Amino acid sequence: MKLSLSARVGEQFFNKRVAALTLSELADIAVTSGYHAVCMRASQVGVHSSREQIAEAAALLRRRGLAVSMITGDFAIPENSDEGPAALRAITPFLDLAEAFECKLIRVALRVEEDIEWARRASLEARERNIRLVHQCHNRSLFEQVEPMLRVVERIGCDNFGITYEPANLELCGESYGADTITRLAPHIFNVYLQNQRLDPAGPSVINTWCRGPIRFEQIPLWDARGINFPAVLAQLAAVGYHGYVTVHQAGLNTPAIDGSESARYLRSIHGFAPAMERPV
Repeated sequence: MKLSLSARVGEQFFNKRVAALTLSELADIAVTSGYHAVCMRASQVGVHSSREQIAEAAALLRRRGLAVSMITGDFAIPENSDEGPAALRAITPFLDLAEAFECKLIRVALRVEEDIEWARRASLEARERNIRLVHQCHNRSLFEQVEPMLRVVERIGCDNFGITYEPANLELCGESYGADTITRLAPHIFNVYLQNQRLDPAGPSVINTWCRGPIRFEQIPLWDARGINFPAVLAQLAAVGYHGYVTVHQAGLNTPAIDGSESARYLRSIHGFAPAMERPV
């Protein structure tokens, strides 16, 4: 498995449109902390960006020796709004963006029944360009719970459509995120996101779910053992043969530099990730 750093680390938890650092600064953190890739989000570069901006960003990352593990090409997808599934109905600009970064994975959103057929059509178009589409385990979507999300993947019926396994969202939705779930999802896991939390009825943060209503919790750093059991998660991912990217997706609790570097240090301490490449800083 390889480590990826999400542009999410430079965003506020409830504001995903404004980046607190430049792409060059994000790349600095990724390189010095031993990441193999960055996960691109619209707060840095998206389908709204000019061709020149996209080309400059891609060139910067190539110079730094960083791949792009996945793109999230607009704001509506990570905001999980009703406009999120619109990308499925016009996937071509997202495919163009992915190709500009030599990236083979695009995040999409499904919220209602009719999105399933559009996801199938988008997947077929993406397949022609050897690109895969992926949906994160996420509250207030068709991918809240394990059984329903597996049914959706089956109905889409395309081998280039899969799941971003994300244990924190599964926990918020009352689902097991452990070995049983990883084993069931394994054939469809294209990507892994990690963020940490501690469920707490009096917690300072609240997220609404369709399956359980509002859930309160505390956001905590990846290395805080009170939250998700990451050693067990990574061990089971390895056991089912997952070899893709594991992305640090934690929103800023400290500074982006601290969150990025300490998360990488912690993850390398609990699992044998591929060694960091030697490259210019």
